[in-house]
Amino acid sequence: MKKFFTKVQPVQSGLYHKQSAPEEPLPYRIHLRLQPDGSGVLVVNAATVLHLNPTAAEYAYHFIKGTAPEAAAKEIASRYRIDRNTALQDYNDFSARIQRLVTTTDLDPESYLDFDRLLPHSVDLSAPLRLDCALTYRLPADTQAGYAPVKRVDRELTTDEWFGILDKAWQFGIPHVTFTGGEATLRDDLVDLIARAEKNGQVCGLLTDGLKLADQAYLELLLKTGLDHLLFMLQLDNETSWKALETIVPEDIFVTVHLTVTKDNFSSTAPALERLASLGVKSLSLTFADPQLPHSDLQDKAAALGLALKHDLPVPYSANHPVALETAEDNVRGGAGKAWLYVEPDGDVLPAQGLADQILGNALRDPFNRIYKNDLLQKSNDEKRSS
Repeated sequence: MKKFFTKVQPVQSGLYHKQSAPEEPLPYRIHLRLQPDGSGVLVVNAATVLHLNPTAAEYAYHFIKGTAPEAAAKEIASRYRIDRNTALQDYNDFSARIQRLVTTTDLDPESYLDFDRLLPHSVDLSAPLRLDCALTYRLPADTQAGYAPVKRVDRELTTDEWFGILDKAWQFGIPHVTFTGGEATLRDDLVDLIARAEKNGQVCGLLTDGLKLADQAYLELLLKTGLDHLLFMLQLDNETSWKALETIVPEDIFVTVHLTVTKDNFSSTAPALERLASLGVKSLSLTFADPQLPHSDLQDKAAALGLALKHDLPVPYSANHPVALETAEDNVRGGAGKAWLYVEPDGDVLPAQGLADQILGNALRDPFNRIYKNDLLQKSNDEKRSS
């Protein structure tokens, strides 16, 4: 009788991950963050975030650990006092739904798989889901200086210092890192940093103007090292930029193209979307330099061409950063400082790119649990929840 009323103790909290085997046709990476209360947050390919109750979280734990179905069912049946056949059926059903989710593109988990998908800022998180790492604020020689706040930092972290930050982020439970700038490919150690993230098990993305990736050998090196996805900053009037994109899109990597829409280039943006669709681009990020520009026209055009809009990605620094002007303004503001953090080239941590007046700490010197519990950040998140 005592055992019957004993409270079920959840699986040990922490971050767990699983990566597809090389021979599988569609690569995937899954991260499960088990919360102290037994619930879980499942992140699929750094794109789909699912909230799991304690039972489903334990199913996910065994799926990631590769536990044999019979063994998983035996343990779950004993812990949750259900019969073993029911536990086995539920576990196999859960595994099949996850397998379908990770191997089927454009599948809505809410409509087809009966999972609760959530906005990254709609629940309390024990750690961010993503860390945006500005490796440098240096820019190519022909780029306008205003696109990066070069005067904000007086030095760049060394390779070993970045290694330390990536390791600390992984230990804290951050499953996803994005390397940005400035122009991240100007760092000679970019390949080494991608390799470190890959060794940790982190999903790794890169924000770049893509011009260096037109070098096929360099592009293949990044892909072989472990780069998982790319945010390509397209320069509409630069054919070299288009040629680089044409080189990248056929490769085995997920590509989102970013466009900054201005009054000067607005008339050429719609034809550009058609050209992107013809190249096979499926994902698009937009920033509008002028809030008065007709956002909905381009959004409708993108939808008609099958271009999915992404609103929560870092973009190059400018006065018109996405926290202020992105069309999904509430989602971006809600996730900043909660679902993602931003590290400047000297290690200072901001809630998001462009929020230079909100330094939360320094990733080199301060532990992430202290940064993430910064009073300034907590006050901001409380205001978001009450608004």
